[in-house]
Amino acid sequence: MSSRNTMLRSLHDIGLATWFGGSLMGAVGLNGAARDEGGTWTTTARIASAGWAKWTPVNAAAIATHLFGSGGLLAANAPRVATQQGVAASTLAKTVLTGAALAATAYSRVLGRKIELAASADPQDAEKAAKHPIDTDKAQQHLTCMQWTVPALTGGLIILNALHGEQQRPSEQAHGMWQRARTLTPHMNMPSTPDWHLTR
Repeated sequence: MSSRNTMLRSLHDIGLATWFGGSLMGAVGLNGAARDEGGTWTTTARIASAGWAKWTPVNAAAIATHLFGSGGLLAANAPRVATQQGVAASTLAKTVLTGAALAATAYSRVLGRKIELAASADPQDAEKAAKHPIDTDKAQQHLTCMQWTVPALTGGLIILNALHGEQQRPSEQAHGMWQRARTLTPHMNMPSTPDWHLTR
């Protein structure tokens, strides 16, 4: 069958695992600890913002790693995407879900940065926040929603990745390619055994 793509798979899986695990840990652990220890909204926001700010570079590296691995695997498996029934659909679903997860991650960071400025004790940050005032309650609600949306979307990517693994089984490849061929060539859609009563 196809040659191995161990490095690309590793980059794809490690990046996705870090993206999913970090976002879930932040939503559950970091935000929960900030609420328990903060006391006031300002202190809670500062604790949570500090933690998310430290995580952002690692998360960005994980996402880049995942995308690099994904692109490499897509190129390596292009023939299967074109010829195996079901692979193109699952690949499209994965692409759409990845785009949604990227958008949710970016929007979370934008909201997080706004709250970070609003809660900061730094005079320069306070000046920036004053130039662009926000409804902190509304921003916090949106941020909380996005911080749960990211692990939900990346969890969906993990499920699709498992599906892709199943589709790579030799028996699944053979069946999917046969189904694809039957779809593209209608005259091949014939009984697999002869109609013996017509030959008597």
